[in-house]
Amino acid sequence: MSRRVVVAGVGMIPFTTPGKTQPYDVMGETAARKAIADAGIDYGRVEQAYAGYVYGDSTAGQAVLYGLGQTGIPVVNVNNNCSTGSTALWLARQAIETGAAECVIAVGFEQMMRGALGSMWSDRPTPFGRFDEATKALQGWDDQAPMAAQYFGGAGQAYADKYGTDPKVFARIAVKARKHAANNPYAVFRDPVTVEQVLESPRIFGPLTRLQCCPPTCGAAAAVLVSEEFARANGIEVTVAIKAQAMTTDYPSTFSGDMTRVVGYDMAQAAADQVYEAAGVSPGDIRVVELHDCFTTNELLTYEGLRLTPEGTAEKFIADGDNTYGGKVVTNPSGGLLSKGHPLGATGLAQCAELVWQLRGQAQDRQVDGVNLALQHNIGLGGAAVVTLYEKVG
Repeated sequence: MSRRVVVAGVGMIPFTTPGKTQPYDVMGETAARKAIADAGIDYGRVEQAYAGYVYGDSTAGQAVLYGLGQTGIPVVNVNNNCSTGSTALWLARQAIETGAAECVIAVGFEQMMRGALGSMWSDRPTPFGRFDEATKALQGWDDQAPMAAQYFGGAGQAYADKYGTDPKVFARIAVKARKHAANNPYAVFRDPVTVEQVLESPRIFGPLTRLQCCPPTCGAAAAVLVSEEFARANGIEVTVAIKAQAMTTDYPSTFSGDMTRVVGYDMAQAAADQVYEAAGVSPGDIRVVELHDCFTTNELLTYEGLRLTPEGTAEKFIADGDNTYGGKVVTNPSGGLLSKGHPLGATGLAQCAELVWQLRGQAQDRQVDGVNLALQHNIGLGGAAVVTLYEKVG
């Protein structure tokens, strides 16, 4: 990276279930204000803005940011499915790194409806056409099961068939998510669950039960990025920076392999490898990760995709407690998408906020000891994967 990109401020609001939330413009403005206040600057210093959301009308980003002021800056609206928030962050980072701007805000928000995800348009080709065709060829199609659950549940089943994984292994990830979320005031689901409760909840698809699927969620989060020069000139403490970041999309293997490839394993691994190489670090150097656990099955796959444990060893990784406090790497100290919630456009920036707090030592009861590097993984089918490595500066 040609210039150090400093995360000057982050902000988010408590996530909620649909029907218990404020409108998207209020949520987004509140999160943006928190990030601006955390950075200790006036909104008038912001030169560019990137606003991420999936379900909303065009220029919703302007509707959010105009509440902070009409300053005439470029506002770019971003939609990259579930990786939308981190895509906005990726664009903001590029603007700072290349010298196009000195101070940029990325904000993500989502006002979701109840029920499983689905397309809003029935009169045009779906961008999931190739994914549906690959899925049907590999495992058939169940018209009664939610689309995303068929993808990720099928991926979990393919993994289990290959390695003989016990369904309890996936359930333990949901239990861990609730345990971590209990210490997060921003999380939707903070009550503990047992493996038995997870397995006895209604079956959705493959090894997935309801308590292994992230809920529709409403919320917002934001981050202010600045150059190191801007930070020092304006009295902003330089404590957290983006050390490396990569964004990838699908490869031919997505559509010609197995279901684990359909849900983004290869593009996530490629992005992670690019980040490790650019940063000069290894997976073993990472102590804390916020990863895209939209389903328990995807969290397990991502352990191996990010090379936190070798392929085929995720069951042992979980059994040994290496995915939580006291183990090798704390995964999703926030509770993750499973328990914190998954407001699509906000997720990537909420992950950013959690990791910034971890690196600052501000995560309170969630704090991981000895954190100098923090890894973020955010994917969206269709597809895009964004992996970001943050470092503690000074």
